[in-house]
Amino acid sequence: MTPLMGGAPVITAANAQSELPWRHALSLFGDIKYPADFKRFDYVNPDAPKGGAARMISLGTFDNFNIAVAGIKGSIAPAAAMVYETLMERAQDEVATEYGLLAEAASHPDDFSWVVYRLRKEARWHDGKPVTPDDVVFSIETLKKQSPFYASYYRHVVKAEPAGERDVKFTFDSPGNRELPTIVGELLVLPKHWWEGSNSEGKKRDVSATTLEKPLGSGPYRIKEFVAGRSVTLERVKDYWGAGVPAQVGQHNFDELRFEFFRDNLVALEAFKADQADWIAENSAKQWATAYDFPAVAEKRVVREEFPINDSGRMQAFAFNLRRDQFKDARLRRAFNYAFDFEEMNKQLFYSQYKRINSYFEGTELACSGLPQGAELEILETVRDKVPPEVFTTAYQNPVGGNPENVRANLREATRLLKEAGCEVRDKKLVDPSGKPVTVEILVQDPSSERIALFYKPSLERIGVTASVRVVDDAQYQNRLRGFDFDMIIDQWGESLSPGNEQREFWGSNAASQPGSKNTVGIKNPAVDALIEKVIFAKDRASLVAATHALDRVLLWNFYVVPQFTYGFVRYARWDRFGHADLPKFARSGLPSLWWYDAEKAARIGKRS
Repeated sequence: MTPLMGGAPVITAANAQSELPWRHALSLFGDIKYPADFKRFDYVNPDAPKGGAARMISLGTFDNFNIAVAGIKGSIAPAAAMVYETLMERAQDEVATEYGLLAEAASHPDDFSWVVYRLRKEARWHDGKPVTPDDVVFSIETLKKQSPFYASYYRHVVKAEPAGERDVKFTFDSPGNRELPTIVGELLVLPKHWWEGSNSEGKKRDVSATTLEKPLGSGPYRIKEFVAGRSVTLERVKDYWGAGVPAQVGQHNFDELRFEFFRDNLVALEAFKADQADWIAENSAKQWATAYDFPAVAEKRVVREEFPINDSGRMQAFAFNLRRDQFKDARLRRAFNYAFDFEEMNKQLFYSQYKRINSYFEGTELACSGLPQGAELEILETVRDKVPPEVFTTAYQNPVGGNPENVRANLREATRLLKEAGCEVRDKKLVDPSGKPVTVEILVQDPSSERIALFYKPSLERIGVTASVRVVDDAQYQNRLRGFDFDMIIDQWGESLSPGNEQREFWGSNAASQPGSKNTVGIKNPAVDALIEKVIFAKDRASLVAATHALDRVLLWNFYVVPQFTYGFVRYARWDRFGHADLPKFARSGLPSLWWYDAEKAARIGKRS
C-alpha cells in the first residue's frame, strides 16, 4: 500500500511534471492512525506538569559532543543527540509511521524515486535563526562523509538540494525502495551556519573533529553544563519553537535531565542506592535478583519495574572476525556453537532468567521458524546454489546443554566438525590443517562481558582451542573495533520491526571493509547481499516478512556468530518521584519523554540526597 495521506496538490521545482499530494505522515506499510488535523498522540498526557529534574545514569565516559563523528572519533555523550531534531517524529503506537516535526509535510511519487520535505516556517535553532533547506542538505552530506553508518544508511540518496524557500528535495539512485522517503525523515538536522562559524575563541569549527563545545540545536533541550567524562546536564528550552507541534505535545516535561557517567555498573548501583540518581537500568540478571534488597525498596520508596520490549528484536552473540583465516570454515564456527553451554551459564550466572537467541530478529515476527515455505521458499530458491543445503531441509536450532549427557554429546559433535574441517588435536592443542594452533582472544570492555567470556573459555579449551580473554578500556576497545583488530567480541545488533537499509551496514559485503562499520563479523556473501535487497525493496508487509525470514535463515546457517541470550523486558529501578501516561505498545519504558516530575510523590518519599 502506498504510504500517503490526502492533502492539497503541490507543484514545485521538485515536481513540475505532475501534481502530488502533501502528506502530513509517512508509513512504510499500512494505514496511518492520526489524521492531518490531529492535536496530539493518544498516549501522551497533554496536561503533564512541566518542571523538576531527572537524574539518569550512563555507563562509560565521553569526550565528544559532535554526533557527526560518533563511533569514529572519541566517545560521544548520549545527551549530545538530544539537542537536535529530525524531519519527522516516529509514533510509538504504530509500526514504522512518522509524523511531521521539523518538516510539516512530505511529497513523493508512487515509485519512491524522490521525496520533498517542506520545513515548518516556525522551526528555529536555539539562537533564533530559522532551520533552512541548506541546513538539511549540509546535514546529510556531512553525516554521509563523516560516518560509515550514515554513508551506508543513506547511500541511495544521490542528491539533496533546496527546492524552494522551505522545501528540500532528496533524489534516490533508483525507484522502488519505499523505505527511502521515511528514513530520510529520520535525519538529524545540524545547523550549517554554526558549524561553518567560529567558537568563542575565534577558532573555526571543524565538523570532522571531536569537540566539547556545547552544540547548537533546535530541540526541546540544550546542554546547560557538563564535567568532561563525568556528567552532562540538559535544560528545557523555555521558548522551544516546537512545543505546540502535535508530535511533541505532552512530552519533554522535565526542566532538567542530568546524566551521570560511571565506568562500572556496580558503582552505579551504589550511587543509585544512595539516591545520587533517580533511575537505573539494570542489565544484570544477578543484580536484579540479589542486589535490590535495601531498605528503600522494602519501604516502597524505590520501585522496580519491567517494561516489555515490543518495538524491536536483536541478535547478541560471540561474533567471529571472518577476516581471520582460521574462521573462514563454517564447520569450525559451528563447532564453537556446540561448545557453548548456554543452559549452564543461564543457571549459574543469570538465575535462569534468560532464553537462548535463535534468530537475528529474535523477539519479532521477522524471526524464521520451522522450514521455509510459501513466499519465503520462493525467495530462497533464487539463491539455492549459494547457501548451505540445510537452509531447505532443517529447521535451525541451537544445541542444548545443561546436563553432562548433553554437554558430552555436544562436545563430540564439535570434535567431529573440527576433524571434518581438517583440524586435529596435538598435545592437547587444536591445530588447523596447516598445523597452526587455533588460538582465540575474546576482546571485551566491561566486567559483565568478561564474566560471560570467562565462562565460555573452559568450554573452548575442552575442544583444544587456546582461548584467552582480554579486557581493555573503552577507547582501546573502540579503536580495535574500528580497525577490526580482534578474534572474537561480544556484539549485538538491534533490529526494528521494519528492517531496511541498515541491513547492508550489518551484513553487506561493502560494509565489511569499511572501518567503523557494524559488519564487525566481516560477512561477504553474495546470497546475503541478494536477500538484503529483497528486504529493502519489499512491496508490502507480507513480502518484507518473507524476505526477512529468508535472510535470517541464511545468516543462521552460515554460523557467523555464536548466539547468546535475551530477555523480553527492560528492567528499571526508580525513586518514586515521577508519573507517566499509559505507555503505548512500542514505547518500552517511555523514558524520559513520556514521564514527568510528581511533586506530591517526591514529598512523600523525602528529599534527594
